[in-house]
Amino acid sequence: MIPQEVQRILRRLEGAGYEAYTVGGCVRDMLMGTAPHDWDVTTSALPKETMALFDHFAIPTGLRHGTVTVRSGGLVCEITTFRTDGDYPDHRHPAAVSFTRDLTEDLARRDLTVNAMAMDVRGTLYDPFRGQQDIQVKKLRCVGQPDRRFSEDALRMLRTLRFSATLGFAIEEDTHRALRQQCGDLRYVAAERVREELTKLLCGKDAGRVLAEEPQVLGVVLPEILPCVGFEQHNRHHCYDVWRHTAHAVDAAPPEPVLRWTMLLHDLGKPQCFTLDERGVGHFYGHHRPGTEMAEAICRRLRFDNAAARRICMLVRYHDRPISLTEKAIRRAMNQLGVEALRQLCDVKRADNMAQHPDYRSRQQEIDEGEAMMDDLLARDACFSLRQLAVNGRDMAVLGLQGRQIGRALQALLEAVMDGAVENEREALLAMAAKKASPLLRTDTI
Repeated sequence: MIPQEVQRILRRLEGAGYEAYTVGGCVRDMLMGTAPHDWDVTTSALPKETMALFDHFAIPTGLRHGTVTVRSGGLVCEITTFRTDGDYPDHRHPAAVSFTRDLTEDLARRDLTVNAMAMDVRGTLYDPFRGQQDIQVKKLRCVGQPDRRFSEDALRMLRTLRFSATLGFAIEEDTHRALRQQCGDLRYVAAERVREELTKLLCGKDAGRVLAEEPQVLGVVLPEILPCVGFEQHNRHHCYDVWRHTAHAVDAAPPEPVLRWTMLLHDLGKPQCFTLDERGVGHFYGHHRPGTEMAEAICRRLRFDNAAARRICMLVRYHDRPISLTEKAIRRAMNQLGVEALRQLCDVKRADNMAQHPDYRSRQQEIDEGEAMMDDLLARDACFSLRQLAVNGRDMAVLGLQGRQIGRALQALLEAVMDGAVENEREALLAMAAKKASPLLRTDTI
């Protein structure tokens, strides 16, 4: 159902004598029974007419292309004038647009039939390209000629793959053929848009299928994945080649961007680290090192924010490093990585294991036991960081330590607590610190 805030916008436009419809993804989502995230309106009103009609509630966000943003209640809605597009010289943006009074002309310029539908305030559907029928048969089909749609705007190819992953729809044959033939034009798409579309694709319910089916298309923007395609692992723990393992691992991870990107990148280093022993068994010793380097390069190239890039690369670096099922090891992992990152690492290890041969998925129990030990340590308020120590820098200064000596002493005490050599109690820690203070003061070492 169209929200009241959007209905008010549609009625105001209609009341002023203009046509007005919700359009695109919000209509598609309503027909599929899904709550839309964004609301777009298309209208016969020219941008200046829309601006005048909504006055101080209107923001001229894209007047050149006919777009005005309007706030209605707590909702933000983009209103765009019916338009037709000129040539796309850069394979991304029309050189010019022409405003029209014809809804069908506006819908004809859109990418896919499922996104080329409009609905008025009374719920009447306008569907000249049979998008509703394609929803029913779960097909993605270009509006008009696929070759033309993709040559106009190369981003549409990534959007098609994204919708296939998020909606679970197959790609219609002619649309699929054109997509694969013209995928080289993806080089014209800005890095930020590539990242945004791939992130949405990776978090889709059918991400693994799309990855498995379309490595050559995705390889235009992520050439690092291509050596993984068809690379057999020759190991009893694996029933898939490196790329199919990657696709299954992505599906097995929770649909969160950092985790899905980690699973996409975690085994990129395998092909260059492959060795075959005398028994014909494949190994990938140290593959996390080149894998981490490639993950860092990809994050830079696609302009990830620093926090996400650091977390993804850290998880790639540690994805296959074992953690012993001891309190000491778990505490040290909590100290080194942090609780949130360690939980994510557990998710990564589970997904990696679930993408292996079914006979070798017993590690799930070990991972669960490790996370349970972490939960128990947290419940007991176990010490694993400097801020939790029962002593602080002022206490070390009283013992005569200065500067770097204080930090070294506190770190030594923390390690002793994590190893179980001393309880995290003030008197016990002060006694241990006093014993260590003399050699520290003499040699400035620990």
